[in-house]
Amino acid sequence: MSTSWQAAEREYGWAFGDVETLPELFENGAQESLDEPAQRYKGGVYDRSLAPEVVPAADPGTYDAISYGQMRSIVRNLAAGFRQLGVRSGDRVGIFAHTRMEWAQSDFGVLGAGGVVATVYPESSTDQTGYLLADAGATGVIVEGSTQLERVLAVEDDLELTFVVVMDELTGDDEAVVRDRDDIHTLAELHEIGAARFDADAYHERLDEQSPDDLASLIYTSGTTGQPKGVKLTHHNLVANVNQAYARTVNRSGATPEPVVHDGTRTVSYLPLAHVYERTVGHYLIFAGGGAVGYAESPDTIQEDFSSLQPTLVTSVPRVYEKLYDTIRSQASESPISRRIFNWATDVGRSYTLAADPGLVLQTKRAVADRLVFQQVKEALGGELEVLVSGGGSLSPDLCRLYHGMGLPILEGYGLTETAPVVTTNPIDDPKIGTTGPALLDVELRVDKSVVGESDLSDGDGDVGELLVQGPNVSPGYWDAPAETERAFVEDESGRWFRTGDIVELGPDGYVEFRERAKQIMVLSTGKNVAPAPIEDAFATIQAVEQCMLIGDGRKYVSALIVPNFEYFRSLGADQDWDLPADRAALCADQRLIDRVETEVESINAQVERHETIKRFELVPEEFSEDNDLLTPTMKKKRRNVLDHFTGAIADLYPEAPDNAREQSADWCNSESSNATIGCLVNRHRSPPACE
Repeated sequence: MSTSWQAAEREYGWAFGDVETLPELFENGAQESLDEPAQRYKGGVYDRSLAPEVVPAADPGTYDAISYGQMRSIVRNLAAGFRQLGVRSGDRVGIFAHTRMEWAQSDFGVLGAGGVVATVYPESSTDQTGYLLADAGATGVIVEGSTQLERVLAVEDDLELTFVVVMDELTGDDEAVVRDRDDIHTLAELHEIGAARFDADAYHERLDEQSPDDLASLIYTSGTTGQPKGVKLTHHNLVANVNQAYARTVNRSGATPEPVVHDGTRTVSYLPLAHVYERTVGHYLIFAGGGAVGYAESPDTIQEDFSSLQPTLVTSVPRVYEKLYDTIRSQASESPISRRIFNWATDVGRSYTLAADPGLVLQTKRAVADRLVFQQVKEALGGELEVLVSGGGSLSPDLCRLYHGMGLPILEGYGLTETAPVVTTNPIDDPKIGTTGPALLDVELRVDKSVVGESDLSDGDGDVGELLVQGPNVSPGYWDAPAETERAFVEDESGRWFRTGDIVELGPDGYVEFRERAKQIMVLSTGKNVAPAPIEDAFATIQAVEQCMLIGDGRKYVSALIVPNFEYFRSLGADQDWDLPADRAALCADQRLIDRVETEVESINAQVERHETIKRFELVPEEFSEDNDLLTPTMKKKRRNVLDHFTGAIADLYPEAPDNAREQSADWCNSESSNATIGCLVNRHRSPPACE
């Protein structure tokens, strides 16, 4: 990063620099925007206990809003209610619910009472719920409704809970179960208790007593590589990251700096608030800046909710941007003519983004594409979007380029739970597609090159290795896990560095290119290293492929499990008058699908190194999702689970070859033919390759 650019960011500074704790951050934001909308919520989704006495009951399918003044009143009364239930400084209180307005209110309420919020994933099983609450030593828990309450009650004998609060009204058998219990309350009852006892002086005195070094939250990792760990995040960690993210999202391309987050900002929240990405960027940051958070009904209704809420800023994960683009492309391609226009427009947008200095012809084409296609896309997403932010996983550079070409810039960033979470983000006025941007203010980076040695993973002039981080946003360690904490950090004369476990390339300009999780790097039996994520990401803009996961660790060659885009193939089949089977498994065996996917795999193979090429692939009928435990709540692949789930398909990818197979095919694989690499590509209907 250039010195002048860094100086400009520092000059804008720590916008919330006088604030040291999260309750103060909220109070200051609310005071500045008392009459502005703070939360927008959809009617007909939940049976809210707070409605209609505390918050208006929105009509089904429509959005209503409460102001910052109203939200502040709710938060203060909940804080007083939690104090009445016995919450004291440092007490852990779990929140077990989907992302919704009451999650945010409860979060600030617990923090305002001096407590520590311990997160529980919204889809946690009974056993997972018991583990997370027991590990945190929770004295209370706030649950969404009947399902979550039943899971908590099933394990309550193993916990030390003194109270349970339910966001929704309980009816029928559930209401009967808790009727005679004085330790279970609805959120409305808790609010009523707090409203009767709230004392403004005592509340502000309590906030003044909080220290920035106090623990604010235990946020549990996804557990993709083992049992979830509770990451300790202090008020200082989270407030620092809010300041850092705010400074990075200031647009300096004009005559004066323009903050992206302000009292006119509108965003849509749908990622899990149990995870730090949405919690910091879509929650604390927005409320600190006086923006309005609208809560989507579910991830499946995002486009409809975008249209209603008209967001100006959206934070999401790569998988959502992939699905959103697929939906846009599908809707814009309902006829052969519209399909050709859409494809032409996206090609123009891609070329425009790639051009260092677009000439008059390309500018004219871009204007036509904008009028014919891109404006319609923007209108479908609410018509007001200014910035999209991507984190929580690697984003396909080509997909990012397509969004930029449509006038919907995605700013990719990088972070971890342990860094609260943001470490790097592309600046608005100087984004570099294919990177996650430079370090945030007061964050220092370096790479440990010894982790990869003479690596096959570098394609630039930067340093490749494991990323090490230090800064005010870095966690002090893991809850009740000193050995894990010691392994996660390294200390030397320059300070205490967090080992991210991620392999990156740190460029001379300070921009970071993500390669892969160190644990996910595949080492072929030939000794070659393969980073699966960039190759998998390359499929994001291919319409025929829904998902792809590479396999090859310890094997001679790389293979892939591929989920076809079934809707695309059914539409294509209708156009081509194909008689396709109804069953997905039978579809995966249809040679026409296999041939089409093979063509796309060949196109990806042409872009990668020879040892990275996909030699075999299997089409599988089941999409990776959170429901089948193949994706985390933030939509990252649970690779171990995928391998266990598709053992039969993987066995087909690596059949035992005859002893002389390597000798028979080695000359052919090493031939001078320009089709040699493609010749090594096989699917399950062909002989396995013996080439590397």
